[in-house]
Amino acid sequence: MSKGTVVLAYSGGLDTSCILVWLKEQGYDVIAYLANIGQDEDFEAARKKAESLGAKKVFIEDLRSQFVENFIWPAVQANAVYEDRYLMGTAVARPCIARRQVEIARREGAQFVSHGATGKGNDQIRFELTCYALYPEIIAPWRIPEFYNRFRGRTDLMEYAQSHAPADLYLMTKNPEDSPNEPDVLEIAFKNGVPVRVTNVKENKSEDTPLDIFSYLNEIGGKHGVGRIDIVENRFIGMKSRGIYETPGGTVLLNAHLDIETFTMDKEVRRIKQGLGIRFSELVYNGFWDSPECDFVRHCIAKSQENVEGKVQLSVFKGQVYILGRESPKSLYNEELVSMDVQGNYDPCDASGFIRINAVRVNYHQLEAKVALLHYSCV
Repeated sequence: MSKGTVVLAYSGGLDTSCILVWLKEQGYDVIAYLANIGQDEDFEAARKKAESLGAKKVFIEDLRSQFVENFIWPAVQANAVYEDRYLMGTAVARPCIARRQVEIARREGAQFVSHGATGKGNDQIRFELTCYALYPEIIAPWRIPEFYNRFRGRTDLMEYAQSHAPADLYLMTKNPEDSPNEPDVLEIAFKNGVPVRVTNVKENKSEDTPLDIFSYLNEIGGKHGVGRIDIVENRFIGMKSRGIYETPGGTVLLNAHLDIETFTMDKEVRRIKQGLGIRFSELVYNGFWDSPECDFVRHCIAKSQENVEGKVQLSVFKGQVYILGRESPKSLYNEELVSMDVQGNYDPCDASGFIRINAVRVNYHQLEAKVALLHYSCV
């Protein structure tokens, strides 16, 4: 008798292939599910492998457009960066993948979902918090002793992978030293804080759908070696880990969005929004995309983006993104107001009172320090 049907988030790699076989041995019927979010992978080969290992069914789902519009674009609006460096491509992808997994489980009448995330990492949390919000029955083999005691060979494979061919760790980006000797100049148009068009100025080539825009920025950024990082990060589970990531398109967009946002957003609104962006990044990194607080933060950030509109021109070259200029119908920049040559409706004399008012607090603390020093000298 079957113990029930499991929808397994399957990659075709070592871990999930072992898990598929193990679940079969435990008496489950297994449906393999592969999500295409833009990775370079032979999905038909993975399908055949899953079938040969005994999968009852195999679903290959193209989630690229959904991933860009519903997950990457909110991250762009937030300037989402975890611990100042990590653009969280993996973290943002997990809820997208898990949602479709739950949909398949419901449609197929499966009793369980399963994944290949390890018991020490962040992905187990990201997968399961999304699944628990939608579908509570989860099998996590890497936390089941009968499984991880049987498949100890993964440690040796990981050590081998870390000690051989470091240049091949990067799949999307060229080494900046080997990148072209001429830059690509791009113009990115934004509306409500998300890109609506990208144009290569030299080639006069444009893309205007979310998936095409992001794919093209990945292509250009990757060609020039943009978006590589090697960091130590703080996992939610309580340990530090080393991560090597590449986010070419995301890095280009982050630079462009920061520029147009500063150009069009009120100073105090942006100060609050920056705090919300940090909170959003922490929530997404820790797996809380489907939490009520993350939903609230996303709505607040989206509200802040209503006037983030315009065009940014930039150069992509040798691992770097250089901002060349920007324009917007909703710009808050007034060249005459800040010019030393034109007074406009600003009276420089007003600055004297502004400075004296702000000096009150500073003078008070200086006075306190003098009194404390005098008291100390007397003692």
